[in-house]
Amino acid sequence: MYKSILRPLLFRLDAEEAHHFTFSMVKNLSKIPGCTSIFKALYNLEDKRLETEVFGIKFKNPVGLAAGFDKDAKLFNEFSNFGFGFIEIGTLTPKPQDGNPKKRLFRLKQDSAIINRMGFNNGGVAAAVERLKKNKGVLIGGNIGKNKMTPNEDAGVDYEICFDALFDHVDYFVVNVSSPNTPNLRALQDKEPLTALLGSLQKRNCAKAHPKPILLKIAPDLTNEQLLDIIDIVSITGIAGVIATNTTIARDGLISENKAETGGLSGKPLAMRSTEVIRFLSEKSNKAFPIIGVGGIHSAADALEKLEAGASLVQLYTGFIYEGPALVKEINRAILEKKAGK
Repeated sequence: MYKSILRPLLFRLDAEEAHHFTFSMVKNLSKIPGCTSIFKALYNLEDKRLETEVFGIKFKNPVGLAAGFDKDAKLFNEFSNFGFGFIEIGTLTPKPQDGNPKKRLFRLKQDSAIINRMGFNNGGVAAAVERLKKNKGVLIGGNIGKNKMTPNEDAGVDYEICFDALFDHVDYFVVNVSSPNTPNLRALQDKEPLTALLGSLQKRNCAKAHPKPILLKIAPDLTNEQLLDIIDIVSITGIAGVIATNTTIARDGLISENKAETGGLSGKPLAMRSTEVIRFLSEKSNKAFPIIGVGGIHSAADALEKLEAGASLVQLYTGFIYEGPALVKEINRAILEKKAGK
């Protein structure tokens, strides 16, 4: 029904308008008695064999909703009814910001992709915390970043503000220094500033009675030498793992009319590169840390490929938009079938 009826209607709208319309629809439907039960019956696959323990956290299944979809933690309870094992909110910044000027979100239908240059648009971490206080048992990742106007030399303060504010309300953290849509943000991926940033956060983390896992989200555009630096940084700072990958600035092989738009590309064209990064990190580190695989997952086969490459968990974003909520159950069913075949 999603692909034949709902998606064609949504794709007639501007991409960002469609996103807001979807949020309103899910929110309102979830208020109707019985609808939540219908969502769960249609899209949830409950099976103990899907449970996965990663960086000390037990996930009911390994399929999550990636950051960027529910930036402001507005519908994490509702989206959990579509079968996700965890929801990552954000990217959140200390102060609210509007992000980049519209139009800033583009569908590349012929490529099953999206280009976004949103620019960390969010209502600020404090507002998100108030909504997270109403969590009904959803496993939450908190993706944090810096405000656009904060210079890189002061970025650590922004990350610490978000870390402190979210600490009691999320299960793990993600440090986002890999978005291409905040000026100079990716410069923080260089070894020296990144080691300092993560080291400072981890020191703050370890001072807590019960530290939370901190992960680093990296770009797919890093060279092999830079990826080797990432492995070193994880070892030096003692963070829990890596999310591979964020969106790409590459435009190889695209055929859609919007292919020249600036911003980060996600969807099917990213699938191969993100899997390559996962495999490289896993093999070169001798599986020293967990990896969450994200980028171009539009089918159960895509998810299995990332898990086989070395990912412990996977996340959906663009594939969820193009393929619909049934994709979550399809992936979990394929994982169970693979386990049964072993």
